[in-house]
Amino acid sequence: MSRVEDAVSKVTTLSDAVSRLIDDGDSVCLAGLTHLIPYAAAHEIIRQGKRNLELIRATPDLLCEQMLVAGSLRKVVYSWAGNPGLGLLRVFRKAVEEGRIETEEYTHYGMVARLMAGAMHLPFFPIRTMAGTDLPKVNTNIKTISDPYTGEVLHTVPALNPDVTVMHVQRCDHQGNAHIWGFVGEVKEAAFAARRLIVTTEEVVNTEMILSDPNRVLVPGFKVDAVVAAPWGAHPSYAQGYYDRDNAFYHEWSQSTANEDRVRAWLAEYVLGTPNHVGYLERIGHHRLDGLRVPEGLAAPVNYGVYGGAVG
Repeated sequence: MSRVEDAVSKVTTLSDAVSRLIDDGDSVCLAGLTHLIPYAAAHEIIRQGKRNLELIRATPDLLCEQMLVAGSLRKVVYSWAGNPGLGLLRVFRKAVEEGRIETEEYTHYGMVARLMAGAMHLPFFPIRTMAGTDLPKVNTNIKTISDPYTGEVLHTVPALNPDVTVMHVQRCDHQGNAHIWGFVGEVKEAAFAARRLIVTTEEVVNTEMILSDPNRVLVPGFKVDAVVAAPWGAHPSYAQGYYDRDNAFYHEWSQSTANEDRVRAWLAEYVLGTPNHVGYLERIGHHRLDGLRVPEGLAAPVNYGVYGGAVG
């Protein structure tokens, strides 16, 4: 066996990973831009009553509102907030207007640049995407710097190193060597910038399968602190090749947020009223989930070649 196969497994339960690696007051990046959003992890954070968290998400959609109503959050660092395709987040907007939640806003690229600087151990990152916007007027963390070569004035954003990043993937091995395909978003930068990393996955596979396609390994296992098997862990968002986005859920949520008490009722039934992610899936209903499954659309095989008896 290889050293990778011999290594101690990092597979654990979602309850253990959240309890052990996420503390009250932490900055928590729940990575995933429309795709592979770690809802199962967010629900477990709510179940465990974590408090005073700083949520870091490029797109704090329904997940943000669920955590906000549950009382998990003190601050949201983000680059766009809304219910995709359906408009604003009513609960989030009301909380911002009433001063019940602190916010820090960037452009999408500004968020990625912050995480990239954190991953590269740089103090800041120069960007052009703030030019012509009012963001620097409302976010004092956005500064300016003169290019030492041309004298051009550029905006900068500070490095971002989340205490914890949670990422959801299609598959990984017991060490957390993770394959992702489809829309990747900011997941790689968020993973490498984090001080601690939890990987939830649609399935845990053997290392041989991971090594058979090394270019698809977005995050190596040595960076990972915990691996959690969580099928349907991105619902109601989607996992490329496994299930589609539950668009009906997003429409239902848009209607329910007209009254914050309805959101609390939903949390009481589907999250706080279930013991774990499996219980959540049972409450959602397997018939509904089965309707989201997608047919196979396999990519053409790739020949990596074999050198000296080992996969190259």
